[in-house]
Parts: sequence; structure tokens; C-alpha cells
Amino acid sequence: MKFYARFVAVCNICFIIAGVLRLVELNRRVKGNFDGAIGFQPLESTLVILGYGAVFFNLVFVLWLLDRLIRRRPLLVPKWLAWFNLMMFPLEIYYFLFT
Repeated sequence: MKFYARFVAVCNICFIIAGVLRLVELNRRVKGNFDGAIGFQPLESTLVILGYGAVFFNLVFVLWLLDRLIRRRPLLVPKWLAWFNLMMFPLEIYYFLFT
């Protein structure tokens, strides 16, 4: 589960980057520039796909984490990683529901 928790953390970081890229591109479009924020389109697409997919991966992680806490079993992942993923989940839900 350590690998999955790290993968979810990477996806969460990609989510943050995708949100920043969205703001940059919206700002550029207001000024009349319709090019992407990053000159290398495959990299930008990969970041956006991993970032927007983070909510699904994070949902599975949060459910696993709740199961471990309810059954009072050890987490098997570092606490900072569990907290980071857990704190990112409400932000992702808010982003997808209200923006």
C-alpha cells in the first residue's frame, strides 16, 4: 500500500499543478494568447490527466484509510503521507463540484 499512497500523492501534486496551469491558461486567453501554458503539450496533458484522475485514486485511498482506522489496524504508510492525501481529498471534491 506504500506504493499506492505515493502514487496518490504524485497524482495530488499533479492536481495542484493542473489547477495552476488552468489559471495560467485562462489568464493568457483573456490577453488573446491561445497557446498552452507549457510549450510541450504531451507533458501538460499528462499532468492534467493525472491531476484530474487524482480524485478517484484518492477516494480509494481515503476509504482504505477509514477502514484501517475503524478496525484499529496500523496504517502501513507514513503519517505525513496519509495526512497529505487526506487533506487533498476535500479540496479535489470542492474543485470538481463548485468550479
